[in-house]
Amino acid sequence: MAIKFARRKFIAVLGGTAFARPFAVRAKQTERMRRIGVLMLYPENDTAGQVRAAAFRQMLEKLGWTIGRDLQIDFHWGIGDAVWIRGAVVELMTQVPDLILANGSETIAPVQQASRMLPVIFIGSSDPVADGFVQSLARPGGNLTGFTVLEPSIGAKLLELLKQIAPDVSRVAVLVNPDSLLSRRLVGSAADAAQKFAVEVKEVPIRGPTEIEAALATRGGGTHDGLIIPADPATNSQRKLIVDLAARRELPAIYSLRAATVDGGLMSYGVDLPDLFRQAAVYADRILKGEKPADLPIQQPTKFELVINLKTAKALGLTVPASLLATADEVIE
Repeated sequence: MAIKFARRKFIAVLGGTAFARPFAVRAKQTERMRRIGVLMLYPENDTAGQVRAAAFRQMLEKLGWTIGRDLQIDFHWGIGDAVWIRGAVVELMTQVPDLILANGSETIAPVQQASRMLPVIFIGSSDPVADGFVQSLARPGGNLTGFTVLEPSIGAKLLELLKQIAPDVSRVAVLVNPDSLLSRRLVGSAADAAQKFAVEVKEVPIRGPTEIEAALATRGGGTHDGLIIPADPATNSQRKLIVDLAARRELPAIYSLRAATVDGGLMSYGVDLPDLFRQAAVYADRILKGEKPADLPIQQPTKFELVINLKTAKALGLTVPASLLATADEVIE
């Protein structure tokens, strides 16, 4: 009897193992690699764009994802008009992603038109409710959620900072991509504050290098001209050209992105974009684990950074007030 009992026990264990192994294999086979498609309105060789992409990847890895094992991220890089963006969205959709990260205000509408079901996180826009992308900030209600990059008074703030560092400026040109609602709202904010700071604000439409060169050719050279450069792919991708032309024309300029100041621009004030990409990774993690974009509130910017390039200020003959230096998040010497 003891021998029979032992045999029955062995068979039971063997049978249990045989049952468990196929179950484990089946469970492993059902685990699939998740896929995120990222539309980046930066040239692929742009260091600023690479920093943002790295911030997104690194936060996902910190949250427990292993890229190449359980997560694949497909980056689509480039700068172009609305036709180019729609083509990039079509290409991205052919890869059947589980989630899309849309960087840049101009990408939001094409991505939403491509699918009303696929989860989308955007980084862009200034008023997604007014633009018709979501029902409300607290409860977006559809397949989109994300992070705005502009608060309503930013144009006035940029004008104030420019006047602090260059008090003689009386005419300010805002280089604007005509296709960008975000940039036009910034102009409106600056224009509303123009009288307060005793300046004339003029919107100057640009889309590419030729228009940028033409716009700056008649400004500067000892006059009281200044520049405001919004955060837009059309200007960001040409920031080195703008920085060089501003230096040549002796134009005080304030930019909305830190990268321009690092490249030699006078100063910048704007949202911390790498931080937004890290926050976007947190949202991506939550969505891939089952939460819905409709229930994730739109986040508005709360963290801004002021960066001043003292070398450029000196070259322009400007003295940076001590009060301004004291409030700067970064001073480049």
